[in-house]
Amino acid sequence: DGFNWGYDPVHYGVPDGSYAQQPDGAPRVREFREMVQALHGQGWRVVLDVVYNHVYASGPFNKYTVLDKIVPGYYLRRFEDGEICHSTCCNNTATEHYMCERLVVDDIVHWAKHYRIDGFRFDIMGHLMLTTLAKMRARLDALTLERDGVDGRTIYIYGEAWDFGEVLNNARGRNCGQMNLAGTGLGAFNDRLRDGALGGGPFAPHDFQGLVTGLSLAPNGSKGQGAPAAQLHELLALTDWVRFSMAGNLREYPMETASGKVLTGEKAQAHGLPLAYGGLPHEHIAFIGCHDNLTMFDFISEKAPTTAFAEERARMQVLCLALIAFSQGIPFFHAGDELLRSKSLDRDSYNSGDWFNGVDWTGATHKLGIGLPVHTKNGGGWGYKRKLLANPLIKPTRDHMRTAAAIFRSFLRIRYSSLLFRLPTNAAILAQVRHHNTGPDQVPGVVVMELVSADQAGSGGGVHDPAYERVVVVVNCAPLAQELPYPPGATRLALHPVQAGPGAADPRG
Repeated sequence: DGFNWGYDPVHYGVPDGSYAQQPDGAPRVREFREMVQALHGQGWRVVLDVVYNHVYASGPFNKYTVLDKIVPGYYLRRFEDGEICHSTCCNNTATEHYMCERLVVDDIVHWAKHYRIDGFRFDIMGHLMLTTLAKMRARLDALTLERDGVDGRTIYIYGEAWDFGEVLNNARGRNCGQMNLAGTGLGAFNDRLRDGALGGGPFAPHDFQGLVTGLSLAPNGSKGQGAPAAQLHELLALTDWVRFSMAGNLREYPMETASGKVLTGEKAQAHGLPLAYGGLPHEHIAFIGCHDNLTMFDFISEKAPTTAFAEERARMQVLCLALIAFSQGIPFFHAGDELLRSKSLDRDSYNSGDWFNGVDWTGATHKLGIGLPVHTKNGGGWGYKRKLLANPLIKPTRDHMRTAAAIFRSFLRIRYSSLLFRLPTNAAILAQVRHHNTGPDQVPGVVVMELVSADQAGSGGGVHDPAYERVVVVVNCAPLAQELPYPPGATRLALHPVQAGPGAADPRG
């Protein structure tokens, strides 16, 4: 079942024939448009994953080369010695060059206008110049229903705003890295929420823990995160990463941090940079797992204490889903997260086939332990991966998967039961989102976030919730029961009806 995900751009603006029933000629165009039309008819919006940061081939002779045959050397980014930059993977494009920029902008407008695409997710968006995305946004905003058949203002643009390679620190011009996006309206994946919850990062030691995976409170024996005191210090810091993220990742949001100081997201630090870097709520993509890297459950599998069995690991995943679902901004869930999806610890499954990538949507089978992932990207970890995959006690059962899916659906119902989870402006978030149990004397491992209706916040504006005066979200990531005081003024709290009603997926009464 060999295949890859198709991140090998050749002809921009053309649907790939391999997905069509009739792959050659015009039918592929018609079939794509019919697909979008059918999805719209069912109430879905369609987001296209676009790859403008590189092309598959270069040079004048490769049959898959296009741009280098038009103007040799112009469309690709190079080092001073003439070598093509390959930091994305291969043949990086140069949108700092005028006609390369125009190609990208024109192509996005083409997909929006002629295929009715509702949003665009940019692969390695940080390698594109900010001027390119600004021009793109302006061109889309100019599209109207009357003239073009589409309201371009409703089209959402987001992507991977990682800053690395030859564009690091704006070396080739002001790029679409995280630190440059505040106020642009461009969405960006927030790695602070991911790394705060799970611990470490995609390139850190595999067993580094975070808020959800047991750092300090259920250590896995890793030596890399220090003695108990150092682990507790890091836990409190990572919990702040999660809190700032849940408040919309806004630079101006103030909060008492683990240091005891009240800092804005811009003044708090992560990796020597502002912890919160966003300028608008809709710029925040709250995520913990996606198709790149390990799945959320596979991350948990590598980080949880060895004494944690499948049920505890499933609980950790549910906690991650809660952090995403109840964050301000735009929640992003990886397909199959609700079913504890695994790729058998494959950290880069772009060409691993359905054996690793497939999802059993019935919840009858689980992929953990179906085999060692391919050596190319995983061979260095085969030693510890082999031991984990051979342990039947950490593999979820059908009941674990069905329970997690039911709880996930309840989270979605809770999110959409209150406007307070979707505050549209900075002013509303600053006035109506409050974090409790903060500072150096907090109860470790517990996030307490309060969302207050505008009439209760006394802000004179903001969002009024006709159903609730306030919503208090408590996420207990500790491996034991905890008791905390009610937030000030919250004297009439009750369980949300979704959790308190008969047949609740995650009963709390």
